[in-house]
Amino acid sequence: MRVSFLFSLLALLPLQLNAVEVVGLRTEHLVNPLGVDNAHPRLSWQLVDEMSDVRQAACRVLVSSDSLAFDTHQVWDSGRIAAGIVLASYDGQPLEAFTRYWWKVRYEDGETVPVESALQSFETGMMTESAWRGHWISDAKDRDFRPAPRFRKELTLRGKVVRARAYIAAAGLYTLEVNGRKAGNRVLDPAFTRYDRRILYSTLDITPLLQAGGNALGVELGNGWYNHQPSTTWRFNKAPWRDRPAFCMDVRILYEDGSCETVSTDLSWKTSSDGPLLYNNLYTGEHYDARRLQQGWSEAGYDDSDWDKVIFRSCPAEKIVSQLMYPIRESAEEEAVEIVRLRPTRWVYDFGTNRAGNVHLRLKGEKGTVLQLLYAEKLGPDGRADLNQLDAYYFGDRKTEPFQTDIVTLSGEEDFFSPAYSYKGFRYVEVNASRPVEMSKENLTAVRVGSDVPEAGQISSSVPILEAIHQAARRAYLSNLMGFPTDCPQREKNGWTGDAHIAIETGLYNFDAFTVYEKWMADHRDEQQPNGVLPDIIPTGGWGYQPTSANGNGLDWTSTIALIPWNLYLFYGDSKPLRDCYDNLRRYVDYALSLTVDGLCPWGRGDWVAVTKRANKTLITSCFLYKDLDILVRAARLFGKTEDEKKYEAVAAQVKAAVNARYLDAASGIYAEGMQTEQSLPLLFGLVPEELRGKVAAALEERVKADGYHINAGVHGAKAVLTALCDNGYAESAFRIATAEDAPSWGWWVRNGHSTLVENWNLDAVRDNSFNHIMFGDISAWQYRCLGGIRPDPEEPGFRHIVLKPVFPKGMKHFECTYESPYGAISVHWERKGRKVIYSASLPDGTRASFVRPDGETENFSGTRSFYVY
Repeated sequence: MRVSFLFSLLALLPLQLNAVEVVGLRTEHLVNPLGVDNAHPRLSWQLVDEMSDVRQAACRVLVSSDSLAFDTHQVWDSGRIAAGIVLASYDGQPLEAFTRYWWKVRYEDGETVPVESALQSFETGMMTESAWRGHWISDAKDRDFRPAPRFRKELTLRGKVVRARAYIAAAGLYTLEVNGRKAGNRVLDPAFTRYDRRILYSTLDITPLLQAGGNALGVELGNGWYNHQPSTTWRFNKAPWRDRPAFCMDVRILYEDGSCETVSTDLSWKTSSDGPLLYNNLYTGEHYDARRLQQGWSEAGYDDSDWDKVIFRSCPAEKIVSQLMYPIRESAEEEAVEIVRLRPTRWVYDFGTNRAGNVHLRLKGEKGTVLQLLYAEKLGPDGRADLNQLDAYYFGDRKTEPFQTDIVTLSGEEDFFSPAYSYKGFRYVEVNASRPVEMSKENLTAVRVGSDVPEAGQISSSVPILEAIHQAARRAYLSNLMGFPTDCPQREKNGWTGDAHIAIETGLYNFDAFTVYEKWMADHRDEQQPNGVLPDIIPTGGWGYQPTSANGNGLDWTSTIALIPWNLYLFYGDSKPLRDCYDNLRRYVDYALSLTVDGLCPWGRGDWVAVTKRANKTLITSCFLYKDLDILVRAARLFGKTEDEKKYEAVAAQVKAAVNARYLDAASGIYAEGMQTEQSLPLLFGLVPEELRGKVAAALEERVKADGYHINAGVHGAKAVLTALCDNGYAESAFRIATAEDAPSWGWWVRNGHSTLVENWNLDAVRDNSFNHIMFGDISAWQYRCLGGIRPDPEEPGFRHIVLKPVFPKGMKHFECTYESPYGAISVHWERKGRKVIYSASLPDGTRASFVRPDGETENFSGTRSFYVY
């Protein structure tokens, strides 16, 4: 009786307080985004409990159209969400355009008081293309006319403004000003797409820029990739979409009385090309005459009586889509570490590290003085900027439109110039003036330009050269993320597919770049031809669709259609990019299979920029065919496509058998000629028969030893070798390769003063020797993957289950890294204490891990745990 009475009393007591916090709320992988057009936006969150590990009992997502009367305006209650899930897609009442929605997550475990997150929001955009009210407008100039067009319109507000948004789509690039002030802090906006198929629009909050009474809107357009005027190897000047830039805009103003007004682009706008920007091109730079400033052109009351009428243009693209990703922005300004005056009219600025970016020029000089700002990665023996053949693929007029050179004419007043529609790859800037000028560090500062993705990972170790290589890889990665991944920020600026899939894990371990890659996969779908083929630069104006030529693109490059969405799924647990690309992947694989010979794929670019001899091309591309098939089979299984799963699983087995029959010597364990790439790629991609893995790995080790424990491979081997060695018992050899400081090696680049990764192992190469390339960048991911041991589990993606499989090289005293997963931070640290190694790991709440010791023994745990390894 007493026991029953006691339990009855306990049942009447209130629930305990809950120590859990719900944080990290994101909509479409962004914080409080504007312009959401997805009818079922993805909502994600994290759970944190400092007291103990959270095993999620239940979460509920609640969405409302009113933050103050949340419950009475609720549009979705997700119901109970299964334990461990931190990503859900909205499935409530149809979302209305131009509406702000508020949402929160409620955590319930039945034992403690429910906990709710802070309110977050997302705001819908057009939702459908029929919602646009504006017309596409431009000036009457042709596509070869060089001065940039400006457009303006005045308006008068009719009351107090609650909220104002500008929805702007541009064929080219735009700058929007409201009452003389720039709207937002984006640059090079919108991001590059296949303009005749899809153009992105941006949603900008202009509420604080409006004023009572008269207002003015001003838009300036730049060429971007839409109107590429000079000729290059890549033939963007022949792109099917090329035309004079144009734009369409709706400014939607919500007043305090509940009424709404839309100001749109129409024939009432006026235009002028008499502004200061005389020329702009992404490869060459900008020509700016400060004497043509048009002071106040985007302010109310400006005299535009001599401005021209605009013209209507047809919509350039099949689709106008919201740009829902981290935009391109400038970083904080940096002063030069050194400036040198070579003569009264020539200065050289050294900004210390290589970068993608621009400069800010602030200078007062004699009216009409012309400055040429030449951007370069190196200096010549004479101390002057040296382009190092970076203009090799540029065919424009080098006198009137020199490569990577801004030309500024001073007004005689205090002038400010910053390029708006170009960026460069540089460490040095050489300033040449037509008259003597006095300059200081304050007159010319540098900014970095790139997709403004948040940091996701950090590394620290006892080996300085590895830290330096890691930082060089991060700089190279950020220098080559411009709304799509590129190869280099100076010579080409192209979306080379091979470079991107090689660096995908380096990108995702270090930065939250999901939204940029998701956009780029839409670019892939736009570029794929009906027969399934993809170009090896994406987007393209038509160049790169030559798969069967001697040096054409192949699966070793355009396997991005498989590898990028697969890695997004592994790292984020979000299957949407993979689902969106499923049919494209299947068509691409079918196309590749149609060109195979005896089950092998003989076409591709091969192991690019090898140290000595390139690996066997057919072997390499056939390995990628197998990897693509493997991903396709996994995707088919995930999406319940049983027939596809069975079909391609059988084909994958045939390709694997064909590769091994042709290239593997079972007696020696050697593939082809036994080069590093030929041995490591089959190991990495899972083509090696299980009973021969040890023999193949031993042959790889012997090859590495013969190569003096130095890298002897191109881009594919550079990614495969280190991990293949670590995964098969040869971590010491991998460590020796990774930490080598003589040629050829990553450390050799750093020792020679390079702050970013380089394109060529040979630093004296005459051509194709960019000093800011990402294609050898997987060595950063290798540190997370092997030295830290952090790996996703395909069976429980998004790091819900974490595989911790570290190695402990003898030459390293300690290593630590942190990675911000969808569930929260994964932190690992290990150090040597005498003969012992202590490995510690801290997991985010709601996850678990399997720690794999060097001998293969596995221990499962959650929360925080330390292990004595030896």
